[in-house]
Amino acid sequence: MPAWAALEGGVRRLALAWHRRSGKDDISLHWTAVSAMTRVGGYWHMLPAANQARKAIWDAVNPHTGRRRIDEAFPAEIRETTREQDMFIRFLNGSTWQVVGSDNFNSLVGSPPVGVVFSEYALADPGAWAFLRPILAENDGWAIFISTPRGRNHFSRLVDYARSSDDWFGQVLTVDDTQAIAQTVIARERRELVAERGEKEAAAIIAQEYFCDFDAAI
Repeated sequence: MPAWAALEGGVRRLALAWHRRSGKDDISLHWTAVSAMTRVGGYWHMLPAANQARKAIWDAVNPHTGRRRIDEAFPAEIRETTREQDMFIRFLNGSTWQVVGSDNFNSLVGSPPVGVVFSEYALADPGAWAFLRPILAENDGWAIFISTPRGRNHFSRLVDYARSSDDWFGQVLTVDDTQAIAQTVIARERRELVAERGEKEAAAIIAQEYFCDFDAAI
């Protein structure tokens, strides 16, 4: 809710380091749906690689509902056309949404987006943000950076900046904050990882994936 309130309050840049399976992409998809209905323009959901975008977003099914995630965020009633091959949706009001990859951002030159979600940004090419930054600055667009930590890199520095900036919203959420995954489940994961990879690596994986530790030694 703090992240959603920041968006509703007009914040145009968010950096969210949330634990695995916390709903990072879901909140971003639903905010995109709101934005697309209130401001006509182009919107992108960007994964680190184009070939993983289809599995992670376009074809992904919500295990709790059995429905595709894009169908929950963008119901048929607001769509004009859906192009499966291009992972592209045009809405009835003229807005568009597409799933793309940061590994081929140079090929996306054309209609400039007014909203971009950088999903798994810790694994993405930061050059994509350098390329899109002036476009979103010129059209007063928004950008949301979501990821689970992957060490001290461009994403960790962005989160640190966002948390100290008046113009950004930055947040780190662990399973202790959300209670989205039971401690018994995490304990079971730890036991399995210890058996598979040893105590040290198991502790580091749990710290990174569930407790957003940027310094986990993986």
